[in-house]
Amino acid sequence: MKSGGTGNYTELQKNEMKRQIRAAADEAFDKEMAEINGQLQQEILIAMIGDVNAGKSSTINRIVGEEVAGVGAEPGETTSIHPHAYKDKIFFIDTPGLNDVNTENSATTLDYFRKTDVVLFFLNAAGTVFSESEQRSFRIVEKANPNILIVLNKIDAADEVDRLVARVRKETGEKYEVIPISSRTGENIDNLRDAILDLLKKNNKDILFARTIKAKSSTANKWIIGAATSAGAIGAVPMPGADIVPLTALQIGLLTRLAVLYERPISREAAKEIVITAIVGNLGRTLFSQIMKIFPGAGSVAGAGVAGTVTLALGYSVKYAYERGIDVTPESVSKLYKTFRDRKNKGKKLPGEE
Repeated sequence: MKSGGTGNYTELQKNEMKRQIRAAADEAFDKEMAEINGQLQQEILIAMIGDVNAGKSSTINRIVGEEVAGVGAEPGETTSIHPHAYKDKIFFIDTPGLNDVNTENSATTLDYFRKTDVVLFFLNAAGTVFSESEQRSFRIVEKANPNILIVLNKIDAADEVDRLVARVRKETGEKYEVIPISSRTGENIDNLRDAILDLLKKNNKDILFARTIKAKSSTANKWIIGAATSAGAIGAVPMPGADIVPLTALQIGLLTRLAVLYERPISREAAKEIVITAIVGNLGRTLFSQIMKIFPGAGSVAGAGVAGTVTLALGYSVKYAYERGIDVTPESVSKLYKTFRDRKNKGKKLPGEE
C-alpha cells in the first residue's frame, strides 16, 4: 500500500467489491421503490386554522411555489369546512378559529383535525398575538391532534418578534415549534417548509409533498447532507468491510429519492452503476479506510471521512445534473462526482453546506 490513502488494489478485490455493491444495490433498490410507491398512494391532509387575515393562503402559495386556487376563506365563508384538493392526493383544509364555526359543524371540524397529518396554526404577529379566543381554539385542536406547527406570520410588520416567539412557546408549554415567517417577503418560508416535511416524514409521507413543491433545491440539500452524515456514521464502524453494504443501501436510497423529487425516473441498472462508479472510483481511499480500521482510533476517522465525502459528492452530482437538464448516467455523474469530491477534499464547501 502506498502512503496517503492511495493504495494499489488487485482485480480480485475490485471485482469482489463490485459484486457486493451490486447485490446490496439490487436489494436496496427494490426496498426503496416499494416504500416510495407506497407513499405516493397515500393522501396528505394539511389543516390551516386562523383568522381570515392571518395570511393562510399566501403562506401556502409560498410553500408550494404557485397559487393554490380555493385555499383561503373569505369573511362570511367560514361556517363550514371543505377540504380542497390541491394535486397528487394532497388536500388543504382552511378553517377559522373554532369559535367561529357553527355548532352543527364543530363535530365535523374536529373529525378533520383528528385525521390531519399537519396542523398549521396561524397567528398574526402584527395583531393581537395568541388572544383568548385563539388560545381556546388551540386547546381544542391540541386535544384532537398534536402534530401542530405554530406559524407566526406577518413578522415584516411586527416588532420584537423574538419576544413574541418566546411568549407563544411558553404559553403552549414549550411543546410546539413556533416558526416566524413573512408570507409577503418570503422570509423563513424554507424553515416552515422543512418543518412540514419533518412532520410528514414521521408518517412516511414526506416524498409526495416534497415533489409537488416548486423550490426543490433546499429539500434536496437537506436530504444529501443527512445522507452524508449517516454515511459518516456507517464509515466509522471499526470493522473492515462492514460499511460496504449499508453504505450502498444508503446511497441507493438517496438516488431514488432525488429521482422522485425531481420527477426524473432512474432505472435499477443506472442507480447501481452510479453507486459503483462513486465507491469503486474512490477505491484507493476506500480500501485505505478499510485497512486503517484495524488500528483503533485512526481507522474510524478515516472511514467516516471517506464515506461522508463520497456520499456528499455523489448527491450533489446528481442534484446538479437534474437541475440543469443533464441526463443522469454513470458517465455524466462520474465527471461531476470527481469535481465535487476534489472540491470537498480540498476543504471547500459544496452548495447547500453554507
